[in-house]
Amino acid sequence: WVDVYPNKGKRAGAFSAGEPGTSPFIMMSYNDNLFSLSTLAHELGHSMHSYLAWQNQPVLYGDYSLFVAEVASNFHQAMVRAHLLERHPDPDFQITLIEEAMSNFHRYFFIMPTLARFELETHERIERGEGLTADTMIELMADLFSEGYGGGMAVDRQGVGIIWATFGHLYEDYYVYQYATGISGAHALSQRILSGEDGAVQDYLNFLKAGDSVYPLEALKMAGVDLTNPEPVRVTFGVMADLIDRLEALLSAPA
Repeated sequence: WVDVYPNKGKRAGAFSAGEPGTSPFIMMSYNDNLFSLSTLAHELGHSMHSYLAWQNQPVLYGDYSLFVAEVASNFHQAMVRAHLLERHPDPDFQITLIEEAMSNFHRYFFIMPTLARFELETHERIERGEGLTADTMIELMADLFSEGYGGGMAVDRQGVGIIWATFGHLYEDYYVYQYATGISGAHALSQRILSGEDGAVQDYLNFLKAGDSVYPLEALKMAGVDLTNPEPVRVTFGVMADLIDRLEALLSAPA
């Protein structure tokens, strides 16, 4: 069930929700473009994960941890992009699709790890007995983003610095870093399937069906990815590099 269209008073963003015995429900505002398509694919990944866990586990184990939640969502996005890149050769379409992919990688491989650094530092300051104020957190957030961009961008220190108060994911302890691990696990798994590896599809479905019946790292190992080592991250950076190479080739091709 999808609450599809923009509407007066409707909140921004998108999410999938529901409980055992219901359908998964998706809230989003679909705008008939590739970014909306990718958002829908993302939320359908969550919904498929929830549905299969509910169908195959008792209520006690019918949920799943945040650590694996962003795997299924990013997996769906990765598979949709691969499908569209293969089926739609139009250069303008491919450039737009790569733009959407780069936006996603920027969010999950730069924004989220930067927020994770902020979260870790604030917790460590409290553990050292240091206080936190709005001003010190604004300065910390602005410093981290400035460092991350490497001097290549002018940072509005007040605007960027206040992200800590406005980014809802930071109100779930140690959530933000799990987007980076999630997108890494997702692309490692999608590469298994896209390369035609034997058993990869069933391994992935077994992972979704497992819910909370096994620990998250073990569930991912069932699917064929080990997030205790950096290989899935390397694979995902490889996917990103391939997309950049494709974009450069598209932009340099004669009109």
